Amino acid sequence: FIQSTGDIDYQRITQAHGESFRQLCLDQGNTPATVAKKLRHIKRFFQLAVERGQFDRNPLRYVKPPRAPKGKVRVYSGSERERLLKAAKEFSANSPMAWDALIYAALSTGMRRGELLNATWRDVNFDQMTIEVSPKEDTDETWEWRIKDAERRTLPLTEELTTMLSRLQARQPEGHPYVFVPPQEYARIQGLRRAGKWTYSHSRLRVIRTFKRDFHQILKTANIEGRTFHDLRRACLSNWLAAGMSEHDVMALAGHSSFSTTHEFYLAVRTDVVDRARQAASFWHTFGTRPLFPTKALTTMTRSCVMVWT
Repeated sequence: FIQSTGDIDYQRITQAHGESFRQLCLDQGNTPATVAKKLRHIKRFFQLAVERGQFDRNPLRYVKPPRAPKGKVRVYSGSERERLLKAAKEFSANSPMAWDALIYAALSTGMRRGELLNATWRDVNFDQMTIEVSPKEDTDETWEWRIKDAERRTLPLTEELTTMLSRLQARQPEGHPYVFVPPQEYARIQGLRRAGKWTYSHSRLRVIRTFKRDFHQILKTANIEGRTFHDLRRACLSNWLAAGMSEHDVMALAGHSSFSTTHEFYLAVRTDVVDRARQAASFWHTFGTRPLFPTKALTTMTRSCVMVWT
């Protein structure tokens, strides 16, 4: 922002500076979505100045983000899910991490990557078949971690996932706190914590050092391209909506802070919906080769439409 406006007194910032900043970001090759995100951040900076009495009003409040087409919601198809789980199970046989249980949990609960990797066994209720998304305190056993939208929530577990988690817990050492963090990784992290080399950002991004590499290998084995781990969450939420759950219920289970997020990003068009639309559009075939409107009546209707338009 300073590169765009110059190092000037913040009281001199105007809407024109915000528009110049927007254009500079675009000229530097940022996508419209990235520019919109940067604008939100800089607007928030000036809004804080308003709340602290340093501004009467936000000088960037009317700066509009660049228009960007909505991206297609990417989800895993049924066959992709089957191949992915099969590849994950094979990969887990030679890995300390239970990738099959992790991927199944993401597909069935819609939990984010950080929520899964920071889940502890205290969050799992085997009797009620639920898992709770809860913040973690900085203790001897756990590191500090906060939920994205600061809301606790309880999610259901399927019978199959409950069984997978039960078997996973039985394989872990007594007292091991984390569900999906392997004992080896946990020992490494504890060493970093004792050495003062573990920060809060690590709990969000670096719990599993080889996470991205391993997941890409599983995707490659499953012959799946153009997908991410977060698409598992999108697939889950889209399935919930397709199954008839209300947006309010999906919003609550997903941990979204607003309806707009649930509606805009996770309303994927399902294959069965497309099939029904195709069937609805093929109603012409019910009339065989006979036209829906007789030629004379169609000509008269067309002439009348032209007269009205004129």
